[in-house]
Amino acid sequence: MPMNNLKDVYLDQLQDLYSANKQSMEATTKLGRAATDKELSEALIAGTTGISDGMDAITRICNDHGVDPNGEHCKGMEGLVKEARAHALDQEFGDDDTRDAMIITQYQRMVHYGLAGYGCLVAFANRLGLDGDAAVLQQCLDKTYDGDRHMTQIATKGGVNESAA
Repeated sequence: MPMNNLKDVYLDQLQDLYSANKQSMEATTKLGRAATDKELSEALIAGTTGISDGMDAITRICNDHGVDPNGEHCKGMEGLVKEARAHALDQEFGDDDTRDAMIITQYQRMVHYGLAGYGCLVAFANRLGLDGDAAVLQQCLDKTYDGDRHMTQIATKGGVNESAA
């Protein structure tokens, strides 16, 4: 589809973020299973619920605009998922705490891709006067920020990084 205006970019990026979420969902599930810190594992499992909610929201918005949410394959998230697998799942670690620290690192990299995607989509929806879309996407953005902050808290105040040190 040619990109003739901001609406075309908006629809394309909705599809891209849907694909990114779909790919990160599977990786997050695997990271959650690999984590040994109970709080971390629970947060990652909760993260999959947030990702699923975001996919549902994007699906509804795409349907409202007559676009298939599966219209794109996000190469950016594909790379981040490969990195997560290589560095947090397939890598050998001397102890579980060190793996947990790496799991947080890789998860947050995927989350930051989502933050950028949702942030751009909110800005596009606002510019296009799509107030309903903007409100839904802002909720997704806020929830994604909350998840990212929680991971930082687990790493720094929860003690994962201290234990790994």
